[in-house]
Amino acid sequence: MLSYVFKDQNTAYSVLAPNDSNLAYLELLLGYEIICKGNQVIASRDDDIFFSLFKRLEKDAEKKGNLNEADILLAYEEIKKEIPDDDNAIVVAQKTVWPKSVKQKEYIRKLKEDDVVIALGPAGTGKTFLAISYALSEVLSGRKKKIVLTRPVVEAGESLGFLPGDLMAKLSPYLRPLYDAMEVFLPLKEIRRLEDNGEIEISPLAYMRGRSIRDSIVILDEAQNATKTQMKMFLTRLGEKSKAIVAGDPTQIDLPNKNSSGLLDASKKLVGINGLGIVEFTSKDAQRSRIVRDILYAYEKEAESEES
Repeated sequence: MLSYVFKDQNTAYSVLAPNDSNLAYLELLLGYEIICKGNQVIASRDDDIFFSLFKRLEKDAEKKGNLNEADILLAYEEIKKEIPDDDNAIVVAQKTVWPKSVKQKEYIRKLKEDDVVIALGPAGTGKTFLAISYALSEVLSGRKKKIVLTRPVVEAGESLGFLPGDLMAKLSPYLRPLYDAMEVFLPLKEIRRLEDNGEIEISPLAYMRGRSIRDSIVILDEAQNATKTQMKMFLTRLGEKSKAIVAGDPTQIDLPNKNSSGLLDASKKLVGINGLGIVEFTSKDAQRSRIVRDILYAYEKEAESEES
């Protein structure tokens, strides 16, 4: 349990008020019981804000004297601004991933709240990385049984048939970005263990037909290259307690007819469905180097001029 010790009894009195009357208000704000013993307060559970709040209140009391509920609320709101909200974080293997932009914060919120999340945007905006982070956190915590990774296998005029090896060998180059994200959190040996246990499954998009996937996180990456028919098929594979994450870059469509992209079609057709969230990233949300953001912006400007 966390505890905070005031400098002396008088300071504790100034913060907590006569008969510890401010204690009930502090418990209301923090959402848990606080025990007071002399000049020490003890939290009934771990909380990132507890220590920082009482440190701030002690400083305020030294300046103002006895504090009232308005003083406590002001301090609480200021501290909340300084400490990231756990609801916007993803914890994976004792590592915490925080959003680095407003759009990433929105994306994480939708990942946690919605059954289907569609993320569109250029490279470097965190679409795939955050999807993998969230999926791993759900499986490693036991909240979901497995992660299913899939993607269209036709890209830039090539297909699986042109690549050597068995199915897994052929798929590996296509799924490398997903594994790069996983390796941020887990050693390769642990990833292989999850594969062997069936907690990570790889499936070409075409192989999803006819399935009903339960209690899983299903990630469709490079979704801009899925056709409308494939996208409909994929989104209707969800069984009980499953969640789908669709990520793709509309500027990187390799289909012969760009208008046949299931990602573009779904992002327009499925707006307003309860439980389905759509997040659209732009070059401004890119989290790679400045030069990458500038390159993406230049390409966006060119695309806009061609459309107008």
